[in-house]
Amino acid sequence: MKVAEYSASQIPGIKETTILEYFKNLNARNFTATAALFTPQGVMNPPFESAIVGRDAIARYLRKEAQDVKAEPQQGISATLKDGYTQVQVTGKAHTFWCSVNVMWLFTLNPQQQITDTQIKLLASPQELVAMRPPEK
Repeated sequence: MKVAEYSASQIPGIKETTILEYFKNLNARNFTATAALFTPQGVMNPPFESAIVGRDAIARYLRKEAQDVKAEPQQGISATLKDGYTQVQVTGKAHTFWCSVNVMWLFTLNPQQQITDTQIKLLASPQELVAMRPPEK
């Protein structure tokens, strides 16, 4: 499967460099650098998993689960929250060697532009999710 190329330095609607770096590092499989964008107690909420808390745990999770994933962010919006926090929503696709799925990433950034929380949601019907099971090895 050929994955569409995009510029990690540009996501329409997104100016926050932390978010641009997140996708650049994730797709480069630099999971330590990806996790370093979180606060020390930052939380990643991946689909079908319990919350992953802390940079080390996030990096371990990504090394285990994201090796074959290519994120393709397509557009985003951001909003200022109280106390200087920012919420950023990015939509796009996630590709593996066996499937592609629409995804929404929802980030919360603190005033220092570190990720405090991210939620990753697959935008697919239950039937599509069942069909996305990886092939037997």
